[in-house]
Amino acid sequence: MKTLGITALLVLLAGAWAQVAFREPICDSPEAEEAALAARDYLNGQHTHGYKYELNRIEDIKVYPGMNGNEIYVIEVDLLETNCHVLDPTPLANCTVRPKHLTAVEGDCDVVLNKVGGALSVSAFKCKTEESTEDLCLGCISLLPLNNTEGLDFVHATLAALNNNSVDTSYTILEVGRMSSQVVSGGPVFQAEYVIIEANCTDGVCVPLNDPLAARGFCIAEGVKTSHATRCKMFPTQLMPVVDANGTVTHVPVKPPVVQVHTGSLSRKHGLSHHKLTSFHNPLLSGHLSAESTESLEVVPQAAVVADTATGVSEPVQPDDSAADSSSSREVPVVMFKRDVSNFSIGIEGPIIETGPALFRPRCPGMIRHFD
Repeated sequence: MKTLGITALLVLLAGAWAQVAFREPICDSPEAEEAALAARDYLNGQHTHGYKYELNRIEDIKVYPGMNGNEIYVIEVDLLETNCHVLDPTPLANCTVRPKHLTAVEGDCDVVLNKVGGALSVSAFKCKTEESTEDLCLGCISLLPLNNTEGLDFVHATLAALNNNSVDTSYTILEVGRMSSQVVSGGPVFQAEYVIIEANCTDGVCVPLNDPLAARGFCIAEGVKTSHATRCKMFPTQLMPVVDANGTVTHVPVKPPVVQVHTGSLSRKHGLSHHKLTSFHNPLLSGHLSAESTESLEVVPQAAVVADTATGVSEPVQPDDSAADSSSSREVPVVMFKRDVSNFSIGIEGPIIETGPALFRPRCPGMIRHFD
């Protein structure tokens, strides 16, 4: 009987631990919002091609206890591509999310953040980026692969016209952001977005200036090769204040983020029609994310589901990633049996959801800021 009693106590304590192992804040709470914005800003900082992304929705969030009273946030966020290139210094708040009918691009990211001394920092993430295909139709605008021959010919033609109309300055392509076409009665009409940089051109060969003060800009061209309109927005040169040993403040140019210059075919993205977010960083070392990249064709393993014998409600149990074998993508979940621990005071944060016909707002996912 004594052994049976000890066993029952251990099971009871294991059930209590299963409930207090992590907190689940409401997805629309200020705490979740702070973590989501920190994750968004970090991901944009890691993204060296294409466009900036804005937060659309917080899908889920869990907070685990860390060492020395610190906390570990595991958050899933839904991001949407904006019309601001990563080199554009325009504040993200002033950037417009690309609408669905222009083929929106969505990023689904799982991010791990450490909160130390009240400050959040990202330690790991994994992202999947894909374009929306819900509003595609015959005759609608459709994205072209970034190595599409006709689209790149159109880009070359518009750049040549731009250089012919420029005085004392020549430009070359730094990066093609996106290309699209729409079939009309006279054939396909193209639209291209690309970043230009001031260049030194000799005998038709243009080399980008290796100078932080070199002019850069973002251009949108529409039409066909023989008849088109191009409008460009030049980026201002950013100056950083520097204080010398005498306390004198001077300003030096800030070198823009490194972006690969695409020459020849202009694009090294073979068959892709959009620039993807960085796929992953340290997913295994975090202990909270799968080692697999969500960009792969494999399905990310789901957490095991264990039924609560007291309530009959099935809840996911977090897998133990610490024992993951780098030679295998399979994850082995830790099986936990939950028991009625209603007599324990465990201080779980989050709403108490009553059963019955009354309407309630779920803890997660959070509100949609732009579109689903």
